[in-house]
Amino acid sequence: MKNSPRYIPAFHFHWLTRWYDPIMRRLFPESGIKTALIAQARIQPSQNVLDVGCGTGTLTLMIKQIQPDTGENGLDMNPQILDIARRKAEQAGEPIVLQQGTATCLPYLNESFDHVFASLMLHHLTREDKQQALREAFRVLKPGGELHIADFGKPHDSVMRLISLVMRWAEEVHDNILGLLPVFIADAGFHPVEETARYRTVVGAIALYRACKPMRNKLRMHGIASE
Repeated sequence: MKNSPRYIPAFHFHWLTRWYDPIMRRLFPESGIKTALIAQARIQPSQNVLDVGCGTGTLTLMIKQIQPDTGENGLDMNPQILDIARRKAEQAGEPIVLQQGTATCLPYLNESFDHVFASLMLHHLTREDKQQALREAFRVLKPGGELHIADFGKPHDSVMRLISLVMRWAEEVHDNILGLLPVFIADAGFHPVEETARYRTVVGAIALYRACKPMRNKLRMHGIASE
């Protein structure tokens, strides 16, 4: 399972990949969500950043354009969607490293990144793979590094709860709807874990999370290893 996660492609069907960007703009306040996710990271020059499940590279490019001096990396397991991301990076003239791989077995050394982003990616994974992906994010982050997530969250009003009843049949969002994503993040070793924002969309509630990998002395206190 670790090397071959069960993967649900963009909008459930591979043939929709080419329409990913325009559909996203209609379904989500995408620009606002991604801008808020980047802002909460407070990325500094020369920091290394990883966008897991980068898709067509929208967030990856936004990070590079906002903070040009970062070492920016994007990873996705879908070669078709990575081709779109590469074309967008070339058109923008941005030097971004894009690589094919899985969130459950990241092809990076321990403690390689200052920030790891996962925007609307985790709901494509089963519970087991969500948990493994979060452990992998923890592994590749430097002590003191941060994880930034935008994904489906627990609905807090009747309209969002109604929409969630439909969405849970289309994607692996059941755990998200139950409010378990912050629990999984904490179980992977992150502390503190906080929900920083919440959005109501036509496909359900979207939550932003920020979580920190403790410094080495705190890792030793809690018996957590980064290997």
